[in-house]
Amino acid sequence: MSKVLDLSKSVHDICKEFPEMIVVLKEMGFENIAAPGMLNTAGRIMTIPKGAAMKGIELQKLKETLAGKGFSIKE
Repeated sequence: MSKVLDLSKSVHDICKEFPEMIVVLKEMGFENIAAPGMLNTAGRIMTIPKGAAMKGIELQKLKETLAGKGFSIKE
């Protein structure tokens, strides 16, 4: 069964549903996500598309990486 990732959800909610996403996001350039307290503060209002835009990460490349890690994307 595929893991469905809803990109409209906050990073906090996604990481709560899929704890492995913390490591995946860190590998993709969201290195601050693992900082103490970051997930519970900024992560509550930040979405993956917003974070990608802020970090200058191409959203399509991010989606492809997530698909390669077994996630299907819901937009």
